[in-house]
Amino acid sequence: MLSLHTNAAALSAQSSISKTQQSLSTSMTRLSTGYRINSAMDDAAGLQIATRLKAQTSGMAMAMRNTQNATSMIQTADGALGESTNILVRMKDLATQAADGSSTVDDQKAMQSEFDTLTNELSNVLGNTSFAGAKLMSVAATAAQKTAALTKATTDGLAVTDSTLGTTYLATSAGSVLATAVTANGTGGANATTAAAVVTATTAKLTADKNDQVAKATAAASAAYSTAANASDATNDGKFSGNLQFQIGASTKETMSFDLSAQLGAMQTALKGATANFNTFGAAAGTAGTELTTPANASAAIDKLQAAIDSVGTTRSSLGAAANRLDKVYSNLSNVSTNTQGASGRIMDTDFATESSNMTASQMLLQAGTAMLKQSNSMSSMVMSLLQ
Repeated sequence: MLSLHTNAAALSAQSSISKTQQSLSTSMTRLSTGYRINSAMDDAAGLQIATRLKAQTSGMAMAMRNTQNATSMIQTADGALGESTNILVRMKDLATQAADGSSTVDDQKAMQSEFDTLTNELSNVLGNTSFAGAKLMSVAATAAQKTAALTKATTDGLAVTDSTLGTTYLATSAGSVLATAVTANGTGGANATTAAAVVTATTAKLTADKNDQVAKATAAASAAYSTAANASDATNDGKFSGNLQFQIGASTKETMSFDLSAQLGAMQTALKGATANFNTFGAAAGTAGTELTTPANASAAIDKLQAAIDSVGTTRSSLGAAANRLDKVYSNLSNVSTNTQGASGRIMDTDFATESSNMTASQMLLQAGTAMLKQSNSMSSMVMSLLQ
């Protein structure tokens, strides 16, 4: 129908141009961003799937980092135990040498000195090896160990205990304090007093002196016996002293438990049996050992040191097994992550070949639509030819 008020052809051309422009805009957006889905309008279901895949991929990437960190931590502990084995082998060699009848007393003293030095280093390696600032294999000193250290200080004359006052103080002679008081206040002195006054004055002086020395005794005992000074609380237990939980996946259930406490405890017990001055919290001993001072002691130490070497090997075996599993976990995560990213890419990424073709077709349609709109707008002029 030829009409002045309604140009159906022009309206149709305009509608076609609008759709073509929208299609062209979508193609150009996809080509410029590289993504097929730039808003939920592009593909609502696809966006939901791709978002879930992206979250899984991101979680697995972090889990892969977790496994690498865990592996590094285990390898750090394994390296420390490897050096501990070297130390124990040398200590066993010294014990074997000291057990021989050809060794003199001076030889045995020299061997014991090296043995003690190696023991201190063994305590240092196992007590202070750390990863990212956290100790790995240490076990905090217990209250019993603190008491034993103080008892040792008392035995060596560094401190004495008064059962009446219930305090520990430095080994000052109570007798000399009493003698001083008697000299100053006793019969015939310039300040002669009754016997009761002497007792009172002496008791007060002793009490004050002992109370004053309590802090000094503790400090002196700590200085001479570093095992007491370094007796720490339970927060300094190493990471491997309890069960460790490794996050090896993107979901809550993807975890790996690793409990080395039993092997670690058995190893530390064997080490303490082999050398009395070994401790689990990294402090150097303040006294010399007696393991190599006689051929009999040295001979007994040989088997104990071998047992300690075997226990270290058992612990290293457990660490190696855990590290191998983590290596397999990493490989599996890498495979799953690669395929998940591929699936997400197929949903989200632009196919440049297809989208370039779509853009070219839209551009051609837009040009053709514009030409047809021009032609349709000239149709109304045909009405005038009918009126002439």
